[in-house]
Amino acid sequence: MYKLKEIATNVYYVGVNDRQKTLFENLWPLPYGVSYNSYLILDEKTVLVDTVDICYSDIFLKKIGDALQGRPLDYLIVNHMEPDHAGSIRLLRQQYPDVRIVGNSKTFGMLEGFHAITDGLYEVKEGDVIDTGNRTLTFFMAPMVHWPEVMFTYDQREKILFSADAFGTYGTLDGGVIDAEMNVDCFWEEMIRYYANIVGKYGNPVQKALQKLAQLEVRQICSTHGPVWREHIAKAVDTYSRLSRYEGEEGVVIVYASMYGHTEQMAETVAFSLSENGIRNIVLHNASKSHSSYILKDVFKYKGLMVGSPTYSNQLFPELESVLGKIELREVKGRLFGYFGSYTWAGAAVKRLAAFGERMKWEEVGLPVEQKQGQTTGKYEECLALGKAMADKLKGL
Repeated sequence: MYKLKEIATNVYYVGVNDRQKTLFENLWPLPYGVSYNSYLILDEKTVLVDTVDICYSDIFLKKIGDALQGRPLDYLIVNHMEPDHAGSIRLLRQQYPDVRIVGNSKTFGMLEGFHAITDGLYEVKEGDVIDTGNRTLTFFMAPMVHWPEVMFTYDQREKILFSADAFGTYGTLDGGVIDAEMNVDCFWEEMIRYYANIVGKYGNPVQKALQKLAQLEVRQICSTHGPVWREHIAKAVDTYSRLSRYEGEEGVVIVYASMYGHTEQMAETVAFSLSENGIRNIVLHNASKSHSSYILKDVFKYKGLMVGSPTYSNQLFPELESVLGKIELREVKGRLFGYFGSYTWAGAAVKRLAAFGERMKWEEVGLPVEQKQGQTTGKYEECLALGKAMADKLKGL
């Protein structure tokens, strides 16, 4: 029998950890795994908030059965229909055929599409409530954070916000569940990476959701990934607020590609100049080696972005172009942009990097450097000047 963590009066954590999956969404590395969080409220009515990935449904259903001890499950609230949270709904309905599934109209379209479930539904709209006996649950729509059906559930008595994927992070819960009962240092960088990878395109919807939350007293945030936030609510909310405003810290990400080391020399020179001119947060990513997940994380984290590429078949280097496509997809705003490139017989990379910066509507900093073949003293000095221009701009000089 499972001993479940009680995170508030009669509110239990029934989530699971996934240490098997290597890529989240078959895209993003999971070096620390990931949790799928679900919560069970035992009141006069019993309420389950979200389910878990179907791969862990056996453990999940056992936990629920142990907690209910023969009681029926009255409600399942579906805050988010993504399969890592909604994958076990069909099996749950088979075990508890009378459970009423709570969601909005967009939820139910997906519920039919994924699970062919069309009956036993309870539709809620913005501000609607469900009385479970000793508490009231209120619903707030949060479309495009980061799917169109997303909603939040607020427990008025315990002041708990069940926030779907918002304020989530990669990483398993290794023993503890509540932030105050564990070391959460590792989660902050993973929260930025999670946001940049999964939510990044939807800054405006996140800001709208945060405005709704500002009216609520929140003592705990129960996301569908990562710790239950209690002690660090302000930091979690501030992190999501900054990221959704595309507010970068003082620092520079240099993303480059290099076939034989010449463009890499340019990147190293720019980085040296940045350091010499007072920039301390400098990250270099070789696009052929660094996974785009980590590049995106740093692009969201820092204000300055500098990109270098050799010309490859009259195009950008393919791996670098792929990364730029992911940045463009996320519509990252407000970056300071510098760029450089090299070629052997016909240059095209610098021109294409200029077009990328224009599409992003970023502020171009310094003079771009285009190098033919090996680095000369003149090109070395131009790279130093490019780095200094970025440093000066970041420092407001």
